Amino acid sequence: MTLTRKQKPIFISLSPNVEKDDVCLTLRLIFKPWRWQKGESVELLEEEFRQYFGVQYAFSFNSGRSAFLAILKSLNLNKGDEILIQAFTCNAAVNPILALGLKPVYIDIEKDTLNIDPKDLERKIGPKSKVVLVQHTFGLPAKLDEILEICQKHNLILIEDCAHSLGALYKDKKIGTFAKAAFFSFGRDKIISSVYGGMAITNDPVLAENLKSYQEKLKYPGCFWIFQQLLHPILVEYLIKPLYRFDEFGRYLLILFQKIGILSKGVTKKEKKGKLPRYIPQKMPNALAVLALNQMRKLKRFNQHRKEVAEIYQHELRDIGLISPKNQEGRIFMRYPIILEGRDTDRILKEFRKKKIFLDDGWRKTPIVPPDTDQKSMGYQFGSCKIAELVAKYIVNLPTHINISKKEARAISDLLKDFVSVDLSKET
Repeated sequence: MTLTRKQKPIFISLSPNVEKDDVCLTLRLIFKPWRWQKGESVELLEEEFRQYFGVQYAFSFNSGRSAFLAILKSLNLNKGDEILIQAFTCNAAVNPILALGLKPVYIDIEKDTLNIDPKDLERKIGPKSKVVLVQHTFGLPAKLDEILEICQKHNLILIEDCAHSLGALYKDKKIGTFAKAAFFSFGRDKIISSVYGGMAITNDPVLAENLKSYQEKLKYPGCFWIFQQLLHPILVEYLIKPLYRFDEFGRYLLILFQKIGILSKGVTKKEKKGKLPRYIPQKMPNALAVLALNQMRKLKRFNQHRKEVAEIYQHELRDIGLISPKNQEGRIFMRYPIILEGRDTDRILKEFRKKKIFLDDGWRKTPIVPPDTDQKSMGYQFGSCKIAELVAKYIVNLPTHINISKKEARAISDLLKDFVSVDLSKET
């Protein structure tokens, strides 16, 4: 499949959920700055989550990492307490732990699920262990029965990281309702997107009271920061992405816009070194809540589309590196991950880029992503989670979002089969 200059490039990230109605909504909001910070949409979004999950309490924040930080802060933990967290995760999940003087303890993952290995979890529990953070990687539910049993046995608090899994089910029950608390992200490349945004949910009244108190003390983001986020879907969709046709000029434009402050970064340099940026944590601004509500109303359609695209990959690529857990019931597909063990994945992604297909989403190469994250600052020791390190080295994620057509999914599959049929690592 060769894209001409008249054909659109294909992306796995760069705000992939954006549709025309989202851009129109954003344009209207830009000209209504009095709606940017405060407004009714924040409460409407929280009520939407209470109703959707059937929980008593929901609290919005300006990002998923803010929501996680709020939960940890509300648990009244002591400095030095241990949070058990899987390797092959994002620094956004680690930095709130570090910010509160807590210690992340990394648990290895299972190769066929990319989720926390219950056996390694139990092995690494110590006297200072207080919380287990379970991540449902790319929308595949973790083994919650086993994890809950371990938490009960060792008197550990369970928190669900649902940044990848909004809409997923585990044994016909919604992911996010199994733990003491759960948090969600509406980041630019998540299941639903409002560029930034997050939510914490719980049924625990004491925790809810602490979360409410914490949320009320936070400030709203500044108007310029909100303006940056509102510009993002407009500039990315109608300027940056189209310019990727021309020798990736769009990428240089994106870097320039971020450097001069017109657009914000999804992950800052500070975060890659174990520090939170100044805008974390803050309240959810009304303008982004408007965008999140619009996307939330499309959740069922989005996830159905992801499932249909994933079925194409599963059929077309059944003989090469597919992750095939025994139980996929209730799974959603934020990405479709494959493990190309022994292959040069850098070279494969380079070949895709030549076809104007950009598959590097940052979830690869290192146990704590993005790859340029300082692993030492995260407290990670190489060799401690060998499966996570192997997966990071050989994973390639395929796009499933609403702007990937079934025809494009088949073309991606055909190209991948062609590339894998040749040992690219041995080519000169």
